[in-house]
Amino acid sequence: MNFIAQLIPWHRLDRVLLVALAGLMTFGLLFVYSATYNNELFATASTLRQPFVKQAIFYAAGLGIAFILCLKDYNTLGRWAYVFYWLNILMLTLVLIPGIGSIRYGARRWFDLGVTQFQPSEMAKVAFILAMAAFLSRPRGELNDYRVLLRGIGLAVLPFVLILLEPDLGSSLMILPTGLAMMYVAGAPASFVRKLIGGFVLIVGLALAYVFFVPNDWKPIQLPDYQKRRLMVYFGADYAKHYAGPGATDAEIRRAHALQRQDSYNVAQAMISVGSGGLTGKGWKKGIQNTYGYLPRGVAHNDFIFSVIAEESGFVGSTLVVLLYGTIIVVGIRTASRCRDRLGRIIATGVVTLLFCHVFVNIGMNIRMVPVTGLPLPLLSSGGSSVVCSLMALGLLQNVRLYQKDN
Repeated sequence: MNFIAQLIPWHRLDRVLLVALAGLMTFGLLFVYSATYNNELFATASTLRQPFVKQAIFYAAGLGIAFILCLKDYNTLGRWAYVFYWLNILMLTLVLIPGIGSIRYGARRWFDLGVTQFQPSEMAKVAFILAMAAFLSRPRGELNDYRVLLRGIGLAVLPFVLILLEPDLGSSLMILPTGLAMMYVAGAPASFVRKLIGGFVLIVGLALAYVFFVPNDWKPIQLPDYQKRRLMVYFGADYAKHYAGPGATDAEIRRAHALQRQDSYNVAQAMISVGSGGLTGKGWKKGIQNTYGYLPRGVAHNDFIFSVIAEESGFVGSTLVVLLYGTIIVVGIRTASRCRDRLGRIIATGVVTLLFCHVFVNIGMNIRMVPVTGLPLPLLSSGGSSVVCSLMALGLLQNVRLYQKDN
């Protein structure tokens, strides 16, 4: 223990970050258990395969890895950033190969390790932050060269495309704002960043127009049907116009509307859960939406864990969760602003941006602010890859706090 104490400057440990982290993990254990304790999907599963037990194990594993990351300062980790990045690119490539990557819910995103599934796209986000920070920490004057900036964009585009091919639109989109924020903080010309943002908005607008207004017979590339339907649910498009077509029979129109109700069901039940919680909620394990299965069993402890929290702990509990995330984000911004060297500042910026985007999108899809993307809520949603990699990212943030040179 004395040896470890000599390796890590414990007096610089950010205790506020640790308290917020402990609060989120407590919420995670309590409400993953609440969402699954009477779930018939896990009625015959052994104790070790119960989601809340696995969640505790993943917390322990993630904290252990985060601790190991703090044994060496971030400058040392930065020297291995490209190795870590290319290993993850290799994994993202291998997972797409039939027979190597396993398919779940129509997507090839996981390695089947027997005892658990590993999703390399989660690890790739952490690898991208390290590699991008190492790339952008070069002398500021070099970032005025557009050829250098285009190479930085290439670092983001490669994992973005590979993750999109799985397909995992939600995770791939997390790469873009994270990279943009890191570029801006690193000192890339503001005009260049504005052009990138404008180009991104234009591409999104053209993509939506392509999906909704270009006839299917004219489309050389088809968006997967389930993703198109998610967008249609979000924008309130009438399925009958797209799936029944002109001259459709009453039966065809009814089938289209039935499909629309089916696709809208998860979001509708999530919104009911959030709205019915009131000020203080219905009580732990007493949420009607969750207990009686109105909020589907397969997603209550994953994508829609915030809805379970909102129903059972109400506005008070939901606000506390948001405040805990907000505390970590403020700690990260403070860490970045106090850091004298560029590498630490850019790493902290990347971690904060990634966390914010995940939280905003997940909570947003629970209240229909954004389309459903299947993106987990960091540390709260049940899932090993997400939990472990979120803790790795926060370990990097703590590392910057431990070893940074303050202003």
